[in-house]
Amino acid sequence: MDRVAGKVAVITGAGSGVGQACMTLFAAEGAKVVGVGRTRSSLEASLSLVTEAGGSGIVVVADLALEASADAVIAAAVAAYGRVDIVVNAAGVGYSWLEKSPGSMGDVVNTSAEKWHEVMNINLDSCFYMCRAAVMQFRRQGGGAIVNVASISGLQGLTVAHTYTAAKGAMINLTRSLGVTYALENIRANCIAPGYIATPMVAAVLNLFDDPDVADRLTPMRRPGTPEEMAYGCLYLGSDEASYCNGTVLVIDGGTTARQ
Repeated sequence: MDRVAGKVAVITGAGSGVGQACMTLFAAEGAKVVGVGRTRSSLEASLSLVTEAGGSGIVVVADLALEASADAVIAAAVAAYGRVDIVVNAAGVGYSWLEKSPGSMGDVVNTSAEKWHEVMNINLDSCFYMCRAAVMQFRRQGGGAIVNVASISGLQGLTVAHTYTAAKGAMINLTRSLGVTYALENIRANCIAPGYIATPMVAAVLNLFDDPDVADRLTPMRRPGTPEEMAYGCLYLGSDEASYCNGTVLVIDGGTTARQ
């Protein structure tokens, strides 16, 4: 229960899904956690899970699609705890974003430039801003670890959600590039590539698993993964147990991509 004991972990997208699961798991494993998101009420709910389990942390409300927010988040973490050891970038939007932003998850012909930039800004620019701020802080203190939450959609093509797949593919290669560039500065960068996960992001299509034939085509395990299963992957890559993992893409998809 102390795989990240004494460390400070900044976790974006902490108000729900994989980010919330990471916040609670990292705290349970001994880290001081800094949960980041756009909605205070969701962040406070996540922090309650942490404190009820005996962990400790703070929350920072920030729109990470804005460049200045990343620096402010890292500064808040340092002000609270003196350093940052791990940054988990779990913030982003997926299929459910259609409800708020029609036209955002189409193919290129049916995606406007406005929607392209919108999704890229939320899913990729935010990761870039946070990675840059993290590396600058890690350099000041002698090292640290970045874990990016990508997707198997960044490893394969889809007939829809072209902006989403492009953003996740770019996140994967950004992660690899970070690992190559900063390894000798004791800075590691890795990512997980989740498959179908039972989160609000894909809630509208989870009923597909109710049909055994369809479920089998989606993944050999015939069920979606859980946010907690993704969080364990992030925990490993962020911990010292993964000290020789750098530029790694850890696929956690129940076997979906094993058939390809």
